[in-house]
Amino acid sequence: MVNGEEDRRRRDRRKNDGEKKLRLSKFRCSDFETQFLQFYKCAEQEAQHIVNAARSAKQARLKQAKDEAEKEIAEFRAFMEAEFQRKLEQTSGDSGANVKRLDQETFAKIQHLKAESESISNDVVQMLLRQVTTVKN
Repeated sequence: MVNGEEDRRRRDRRKNDGEKKLRLSKFRCSDFETQFLQFYKCAEQEAQHIVNAARSAKQARLKQAKDEAEKEIAEFRAFMEAEFQRKLEQTSGDSGANVKRLDQETFAKIQHLKAESESISNDVVQMLLRQVTTVKN
């Protein structure tokens, strides 16, 4: 019976060893599978590098476009400010000249009116006196 029991133990061990080998074989990879997994991992890393490079390039292009737009805006703003200042100086200069010209014209008109009033003042006084002193029936 001792031999029978040992045989049974051996059979159980072989059975357990076979099951262990079967279980381990599920996790073991053949050389082809290992190479395929390494290739897949390498391809995935390469794809990630390509995506990251594209993302970086896009961000660089956006930054460059933003910088160029800000530069153009600053140039346009400076140009418009210079135009505004130039027009302001023209109108301000004209305004001073206009005031001076209007003062001269006004003074000339006043002098002309004074001269005219002096020349006809005697005639007007005579006409008024005649109207007041003449009696109508």
